[in-house]
Amino acid sequence: MVPNALAAVLYALATLWLVRDARDPEQRNGRGWLWFAAPAVCAHAYAHWQGWRFTGTTDLHFFAALSLGGLGMAALTVAGAATGTARALGVVVFPLAALMLLAYGVYGHTIRPQPLSWQLLLHAWLALLSYATLSLAAVLAVFLWAQERALRRRDFNPWLRALPPLTELESLLFRTITVGFILLTGTLLTGALYVENLFAQHLVHHTVLSILSWLAFGALLLGRWRRGWRGALAVRWTLTAMALLVLAFFGSKFVLELVLRRGG
Repeated sequence: MVPNALAAVLYALATLWLVRDARDPEQRNGRGWLWFAAPAVCAHAYAHWQGWRFTGTTDLHFFAALSLGGLGMAALTVAGAATGTARALGVVVFPLAALMLLAYGVYGHTIRPQPLSWQLLLHAWLALLSYATLSLAAVLAVFLWAQERALRRRDFNPWLRALPPLTELESLLFRTITVGFILLTGTLLTGALYVENLFAQHLVHHTVLSILSWLAFGALLLGRWRRGWRGALAVRWTLTAMALLVLAFFGSKFVLELVLRRGG
């Protein structure tokens, strides 16, 4: 539990630093928050490595997968700090990552997780990476909606001024969706190749919802390319596609592992 608590405290300090920066325009280009966020990500990763060493295999049940998704979001936010465009994400991402990690620490350890082949591990890691990337896109979509709404109302809140300019934020949103869509495509392809029996493993709903999410994200990217989709329309498509993905990745795991008490 020590790495979990340490990471949660560091995530909280990084969030507080970003909140302070948002209130002070002169501090917005500073990167002091990284002194807390980067070690938080390392401690978060170490907590999972410690759990895997204890069980002898990679544990990807509900709470572990949820925490790993949070880890991916936090790591991508820290990595994006090099460009200076991802810092505002930390205000949302770091508290979420901390909560997911604490849930993993309290409820998350499976005593004897089922060993996975390297093929299924590849599929699982691609799924987690795509989920983390597209989750960031969903947060960016909410930021974009809030920023457009404030501009229409001429409500120039200092919190919104901490975000990148509207056009830059929109560009970042679609770049993030493009990367996530590629990773989700890889997830579906590896699933088709390596998952042998969808019915026996109770993965039909997971697969159908994942394909629907992939189609929605693909339609959004196509609409952006061919018709210049943007603004509220892009936000609605992003959040709808992400809702399908959440149901696909964690809705089925929640029902199977926590409600029906079957192995996921």
